[in-house]
Amino acid sequence: MNPSPSQPPLRPSEGGYAKGEQTRARLLEAALDCFGPDGFERVTTRQIAQRAGVNLPALTYYFGSKEGLYLACAQHIAGQYSEALNPAAVDAQAALDAGLSACVIGERLKALMAALARFLLASNDAVNRNLFIQREMANRSPAFDYLYHRLWGPGIEFVAVLVERAAGGRLTATEAGVRAALMIASLAGFGEGRAVIDRAISESDRIDYAIAALNEQIDALVRPATNSRD
Repeated sequence: MNPSPSQPPLRPSEGGYAKGEQTRARLLEAALDCFGPDGFERVTTRQIAQRAGVNLPALTYYFGSKEGLYLACAQHIAGQYSEALNPAAVDAQAALDAGLSACVIGERLKALMAALARFLLASNDAVNRNLFIQREMANRSPAFDYLYHRLWGPGIEFVAVLVERAAGGRLTATEAGVRAALMIASLAGFGEGRAVIDRAISESDRIDYAIAALNEQIDALVRPATNSRD
């Protein structure tokens, strides 16, 4: 069964006690360690509680149910993305709001994609997070809807605006959207195929190479717009 949107709402952390926050964080980490490789159906709440080193009632107290914990994992993932990308996204939005040049917008886009690359490819918990996301893309539970509306949809839309502005009006909104989706999907696929890529590409600085390849794509968008003004 997939998580149901009718499940009880997530319980907030009460009182702000450090011990309670630590318990909740351990449960989320353990849940991702279990749900990522094995999926929703095969994992039990007892397994998660044991892995987290807490008693079973603690899971119910903080998350209500297995379904509530699964949805909390999706919220946690979205929060990780936001924390990692927010500084670059804020700078990019400020450049858009100020009406800065295509060159500047291109540089802000590079910074945003570099932040995404490092987040997807270098994070210690990237493997289980990516497995969780892969399962959601295949099964489309309510966690998928949450991730799409809070993360993927707005992310593609924002990058598309940056691409369109960096291209100096030479792309339609649809064309910019396709390019934005391809940029993001290429990094997501690079992260999700990490086990294969680690074996196929032995360079320790592969993240820098990935960023350089994206920068070349973005430069190709900006350069004609720059040349047209010369």
